[in-house]
Amino acid sequence: MEKNRLILATVLSFLILIGWSYFFSPKEQPKPAPSAQQQESAATVQPQAAPSAADEGAGRALPTMAAAISQGRTVTVDTPLYTARLNTHGGLLESFVLKQYRQTIEPGSPSVELVSPQAMLKAPLGLIWSGQATWSAPDWTFEGGDLALSDGQTGTLTFACDLSGLHLTRTLTFSAGSYLIKEAVQLTPAAGQATSGRLDFTLASTGLSSEKDHYNPTRMEWLQKGSLEQEKSAKDMAKGVYSDEELGWGGLASNYFMLDLVPQSPGAVFKGKLDDGIYRMAVERGGITLPAGSSATVNMAYYLGPKDPKVLATADHGLDKAVNFGFFNVIAKPLLWLLNIFHTWVGNWGVAIIILTALIKIVFWPLSQKSYVSMNKMKKLQPMMAKIREKYGKDREKMNQELMQLYKTYKVNPMGGCLPMVLQIPVFFGLYEALLQSIQLRHAPFITHLPFTNLIWLADLSAKDPYYITPLIMGATMFLQQKMSPPPGDPTQAKIMLFMPVVFTGLFLNFPAGLVVYWLVNNVLSISQQWLLMRKS
Repeated sequence: MEKNRLILATVLSFLILIGWSYFFSPKEQPKPAPSAQQQESAATVQPQAAPSAADEGAGRALPTMAAAISQGRTVTVDTPLYTARLNTHGGLLESFVLKQYRQTIEPGSPSVELVSPQAMLKAPLGLIWSGQATWSAPDWTFEGGDLALSDGQTGTLTFACDLSGLHLTRTLTFSAGSYLIKEAVQLTPAAGQATSGRLDFTLASTGLSSEKDHYNPTRMEWLQKGSLEQEKSAKDMAKGVYSDEELGWGGLASNYFMLDLVPQSPGAVFKGKLDDGIYRMAVERGGITLPAGSSATVNMAYYLGPKDPKVLATADHGLDKAVNFGFFNVIAKPLLWLLNIFHTWVGNWGVAIIILTALIKIVFWPLSQKSYVSMNKMKKLQPMMAKIREKYGKDREKMNQELMQLYKTYKVNPMGGCLPMVLQIPVFFGLYEALLQSIQLRHAPFITHLPFTNLIWLADLSAKDPYYITPLIMGATMFLQQKMSPPPGDPTQAKIMLFMPVVFTGLFLNFPAGLVVYWLVNNVLSISQQWLLMRKS
């Protein structure tokens, strides 16, 4: 009986694991009606609070974009962190390569590219003034040149154009030690004219992960009222996402990388849409009114870089809230913190996972001990329980009464073997989320080659074991653990128990290797604990 409950708890934990993303991932909040355009609060901007005629029709949808053009030349910004290439005609982003991250673990693998040539069709880093694609303006001017920035240096590029009744100047500032790019857009109406409108800052990408990578989906994320919101469904992203409630930032993310627009003052609106296989994002500032003879400056920042908690914390603007492990965030973050400490000690993420697993096992050692003791007591009662079932099999009420009296007589709690297992489930889920979404484990090696061969093995703990060796060993340890446990009285249940390691092995085949290592080591430690207890008995 107690073993059945143990199995039931374990199976339930994996069912929850499989359905975790669906049931507990942040849900899209009901979308309120668009609010009135808010007044730009930056000191250099003097907009009016009421929506202007130019704002009418802005709505929740992304502005329709004309295909990007590339009439200008390419200018390069090179820093220790990235290489960016922009077009002098409008300041569109043609390429953004992260120097410290490779696409694969293969030797010579190219660095991660956040903006593909296909995404260029949707004009990443383009500006839209009241629905008009500014990069379509014919006469852009450019000040500056290629930038090669070393530590501590900053550099700027300035682009300018004349639209209908408006002169627009955009100044982009790059820093060598940061993935954050700052922009100031100065808006000046033509001489003797007044104008008003809305300004959209945009980004675009073909995605940050493979469409088949279910463990690492590309999704739209935004910070709303200080809380992280996400939309992972391609179907819903194709319909469009919208947020105008205390927007902190918004953009595109995977488990490991982010492209975000970061407004520098309140009142901005985030819009996103998956369009023709390209993710388009925009942050819109509305209600900008420019009397004759005035000018205004609208500030924006862009973050294009890794989803590294330390890096995001230095970037400020609440970007570090993008690292969120969901419902078990409160457990996952301390575990990840410990994992980082262990890694600094041993210099190997696989060894760090083993140390963390051992530490967790030590913490839960008393609970596990209690579980095994309870299971052994139940094992000794099996003959008496069988006799009771045989005697009162047709009278279930009487049979249950006799079984309860038996438990009471021998001071055995039939739930005693199950409860400790249930208490460990949140820890497992927390560690699962931490290992799955930590950029530290991306391409992190454990045992890079299969012993005595040249075959690459556990060279990336965020990917599955290429030869399924660790999942198979994990399944074998699980089978051994079962054989060491008291068998259930019912033969059918006994067969189901023997089948469970096969089911679990199948589930773990495509799990990230780091998680399989954790589960495997935990099994080995559990077997050792159970063996010690059996010796004492």
